Amino acid sequence: MADEEKDSVEDYSPLKDFRAEIEVQEGAFSLCFWLYLMSSTAFPARLIQVQSGATEGAPFLVLSEKKKMVLLPLGILHKEAPETCDLTSLSEVPHVAMETEFPMEKWIHIGCEVSSDFVLLHIDGEIAGKKAMSSLFNKDSISNGLTKITLVCGGGDDNSLKGYVHNHKVLPLTSSIMEYYAKDPPLQLSIDNSSASEIEEGGDGVWSIVGGKASCRRIFSLDVVLLDAFSHPINKELEVIASLVYADNGASVEKTSDGEAPLLASQDGVEFASCDRPSKMLHGHASFKLKISQLSSKCDNRMFRIMFHMPKLETYPFLKAFSPPIRCISRNRSTRISSRLWKRPASANDQLNLSQLSGLDDETLELQHSSIHEEKPSPSSKRCRLGQDDKCNSHSRTANQVKNVVRRSNSVEELDDSQTDSESPEARNSALKSTSSSRNPMSDATIFKYCLAGLTEKTLLLKEISSTASNEELLSFAHQVSLYSGCSHHRHQIAMAKRLTEEGNKAWNLISQNKHQVPWESVVFEIEEQFMKIACCNSRALSQQDFELLRRIAGCQEYLAQENFEKMWCWLYPVALTLSKDWINTMWSSTSPKWIEGFITKEEAETSLQGSRGLQESGTFVLRFPTSRSWPHPDAGSLVVTYVGSKHTIHNKIISLDQMFSSAERENNAKPLQDMLLAEPELSRLGRIIRSR
Repeated sequence: MADEEKDSVEDYSPLKDFRAEIEVQEGAFSLCFWLYLMSSTAFPARLIQVQSGATEGAPFLVLSEKKKMVLLPLGILHKEAPETCDLTSLSEVPHVAMETEFPMEKWIHIGCEVSSDFVLLHIDGEIAGKKAMSSLFNKDSISNGLTKITLVCGGGDDNSLKGYVHNHKVLPLTSSIMEYYAKDPPLQLSIDNSSASEIEEGGDGVWSIVGGKASCRRIFSLDVVLLDAFSHPINKELEVIASLVYADNGASVEKTSDGEAPLLASQDGVEFASCDRPSKMLHGHASFKLKISQLSSKCDNRMFRIMFHMPKLETYPFLKAFSPPIRCISRNRSTRISSRLWKRPASANDQLNLSQLSGLDDETLELQHSSIHEEKPSPSSKRCRLGQDDKCNSHSRTANQVKNVVRRSNSVEELDDSQTDSESPEARNSALKSTSSSRNPMSDATIFKYCLAGLTEKTLLLKEISSTASNEELLSFAHQVSLYSGCSHHRHQIAMAKRLTEEGNKAWNLISQNKHQVPWESVVFEIEEQFMKIACCNSRALSQQDFELLRRIAGCQEYLAQENFEKMWCWLYPVALTLSKDWINTMWSSTSPKWIEGFITKEEAETSLQGSRGLQESGTFVLRFPTSRSWPHPDAGSLVVTYVGSKHTIHNKIISLDQMFSSAERENNAKPLQDMLLAEPELSRLGRIIRSR
């Protein structure tokens, strides 16, 4: 094993091997360690118990039947301690416990302070509970009875405790548990969702990926990142391997009938078995370009997962990362209608109830307010409430429309046989006839090609169109796409195409000075200047953390090539354009309170809502821009509200801004966005993002 690998795992040990010998000084001691519990751990469970001394066999640290971490004083007499096999009686004995469930499959720092006066339980550097001892025992009961104790795992030999311990320390009385909390945090391998491309995610969280034969399968990209417990990337020279396993049992997926490996890595256009092509980590990230050759239909319709692991370190579950379940489909399979719901709002004046959006799988939040007055949407301006790429329910209908056009190219009126509840055949046909009779510089073939294309194809098509089309022609094209797809959600992205590409080309020419690639550190000033100009904001500059996220989105390290710049620009430009709107610009410029902390990932937002005692109070929320949504994705530049729901679960909802900003009059007469957010029943207080300095 390489020295780097040894350094990575030398201080990780199974929980069943835990052992701490403690010299009690002045009737007190402190102990701290990092704990990782598998989700398969049975509870209630005796995690740590006393092995020697007057209280031998007594539990010390327990996971209760409600999955709460419990610390028991060592001064409890044998008869008061719970029986070995019965931990349900904890409420009958003095103890200190967390207020919320202990998170599984996540590193948590635990600190225990025990003295003759009190016991303290620390979780992730903060006090989770304290119990005074003076009213329970004689103050000298510990100091008189204990001078040396040994703590061991209390799981016994039944192998029901599955977990790992890192960096456990018995501390001097003068030391602080908080000080050790910040030292040598453990590592965990995770998937970087912001890097995913060419992956379709359904309403049930299942990924759909086109695979199968070489002529059909599509390449998709995914990164994994090695993070410490504080979500900081760790720069270690390690290799990561990707493999395909079954989602239900973790077994390896078999080769295809042609003998091909089920998961292929693509390098310079050549395909290799993924297990033969590990990816090297650079600054904590490993990038993969993959293809799946095995179809779910060939495997009894079972779903897959992609497992990422490091060679020789497979035994450590925290150094593995698994994708969501994957359904691998062939390209010829008919488009599957998304399970997410979509509908047109009944009225612009209706007050939104967040619970009504449960059918959207926490994806879209469409704010309404009394100061907005708008006409009832026409059939051609339906709003598709969906947060994923090209998953409007009208997609399958558009496919049928194209087939109809192929069969009846001269009959535009027959493109759509379906109706909404508020449409009549006459109204629909009238709109189509009116459109077909007007001057349209874009051919029907181009319009339908865009409607059915994937995100990459849309990008190339829009760049080609915008190079010759005028702004008016682009707006007409956007209207045509909205009409024929039955969804106006793409209109904003098409409208910005010309300005985005032109300003992006100018910015790159200015940055590169005709060089193929330039040092990242030398371009940050120009990127910031371009961003502030587009966002119409001179009072707030980008932070170091903002630039780090932009570099991750660009997919570069020390040097920035044009390909990397374009990836970054397609994310940053829609964001800057959103911030240029008065409603959002005011919030971005605000420093007290800081409504938008900066560029953060979904994981950082959710972590900020999880304090040491569990989730923050219901209604706490933070605002962010979705890092996985780049132009021309319909949600590029949108705001996402990440909040703690009424049932103490975290939700992520995209705020629909396209209707808000569709007219200057509406924008001028609207309430401030922050007021509309706080008017929502499930949003009550602004949270904070704690970012490292």
